[in-house]
Amino acid sequence: MNPKRLLHSFLYAWEGVKDVAKHEQNFKIHLFSTAVVIFAGIYLQISTIEWLIILFAIAGVLAMELMNTAIERAVDLVTTDTHPLAKKAKDASAAAVFIFAAGAGAAGVIIFLPKLLTNFF
Repeated sequence: MNPKRLLHSFLYAWEGVKDVAKHEQNFKIHLFSTAVVIFAGIYLQISTIEWLIILFAIAGVLAMELMNTAIERAVDLVTTDTHPLAKKAKDASAAAVFIFAAGAGAAGVIIFLPKLLTNFF
């Protein structure tokens, strides 16, 4: 194991996160949602298990959005023409993000709604 090589792999990954955060609107929306959810979790004092679920959901959504961006950019690199298979690849990767985000949202509702109802009503 080469520590310098390992460090470079982390730096390349961080560059990818920064680039997507800078250029992709949906990733910015997910980052804003992440901040809101983390604040809500702190404010509502969610349990350790709830934190684990929330953190896995956040990481999953962000990772799926990064993969979606990678697929879209790779397709755009291969062809600028409108091609049915290119559209299907992009639609499928976007659908993967949508499904994961919907599941994460459902988990958030299950965790936060009872706490919100208890604290505010």
